[in-house]
Amino acid sequence: MHLTWLDSNTWLIEFGGRRILVDPWLVGRLVFGNLPWLIQGKRLTSCSLPEAIDVILLSQGLEDHAHPPTLQQLDKTIPVVASPNAAKVAQQLNYRQVKSLEHFESIVFSDRLKIQALPGFPMGPFVVENGYFLEDLEQGLRLYYEPHGNPPSALQEIGSVDIVITPLISQELPLSVSIIRGGETALQVCQWLHPEVILPTAGQGGNIEFEGMLAPWLKTRGTLDEFRLLLAERQLKTRVVAPKVGERIELNLEKQRAN
Repeated sequence: MHLTWLDSNTWLIEFGGRRILVDPWLVGRLVFGNLPWLIQGKRLTSCSLPEAIDVILLSQGLEDHAHPPTLQQLDKTIPVVASPNAAKVAQQLNYRQVKSLEHFESIVFSDRLKIQALPGFPMGPFVVENGYFLEDLEQGLRLYYEPHGNPPSALQEIGSVDIVITPLISQELPLSVSIIRGGETALQVCQWLHPEVILPTAGQGGNIEFEGMLAPWLKTRGTLDEFRLLLAERQLKTRVVAPKVGERIELNLEKQRAN
């Protein structure tokens, strides 16, 4: 299998015989709620739209996960699997095949790729967005993706997985208001799922610059080396793989070698 990090929360995951584009922001600026003065992001290097996409997977309805200018440029015939909020964004943009997944609902493509929704980022007291559990039913590979560091206790019932994609570095606003949680939260995920490989998403740099009133107050906490030390202290064998933007990584997993 192959993974390509396209910066921020955006991934191209080649898994289960499918090319899955996750939470795409690839063109234009990132603006939340049409309030560019508050905070907005810009890419410092251009990024072309990937070709031959089989599935678009959206974890949240916010612009940094369901980015309307990017979705507008993608082929509207591509199937979309999304949280209920993100599904509304795709439907408003006239995507023809949109599957909204509530927590613990799942969909299977061609009897091989299974995508199951899990509780993810809490948008408010009554709205919790999605994380995802992906399974290659043919090869027996399992992957967990959640972009804000909000693992549900239900993860303990899934059993071990091979790959985790989640934040390893935290992002905070003043008064310790967490936007993205890494560190100890990601460590808990590793203790529950015992992945062979964990990859960081969001918060670890890349080629993105933020500006606006909130930008100077946005701080990062932790490093990848500090997280590796946490794993070593708990005697966890999980390996941290930190891709560069646009780098297509082949993961040669122990389970694949055994087969």
